[in-house]
Amino acid sequence: FTGNVKLKAVMVLGGEGGTHPAELRLFKNIPHMSFDDAAREPEQTFALSRDLTGELEYPTKIARFSNVYHLSMHFPKNFGAETTKIFYIGLKGEWTEARRHEVTICSYEASANPADHKLEQITPQTHFIS
Repeated sequence: FTGNVKLKAVMVLGGEGGTHPAELRLFKNIPHMSFDDAAREPEQTFALSRDLTGELEYPTKIARFSNVYHLSMHFPKNFGAETTKIFYIGLKGEWTEARRHEVTICSYEASANPADHKLEQITPQTHFIS
């Protein structure tokens, strides 16, 4: 995505018969994901129903999908055909502009060096009590 997304729901319009996807696995914020990465635990899995009209919405766990900048979808199986056909994928949510944090250069001292922190306002005075 070009910003951060709070993903609320997913819609999948699949092919007729056994070519419609039967399962959807969502992975968030894994750029350059490969099929080897699909073996890991997804953020959420959906058992899909056959939907030829695009009316079914599958709600996501909003707490897990509140700050998404990259979304990967894996359709591991369908309803029995050799190939899977997907005609439409709909995403429902809220987009916000991504914050780009620039590099901050900081210097930290392990212990303070009094010579670096001179205070000219304080003049030492000696008081005698008799």
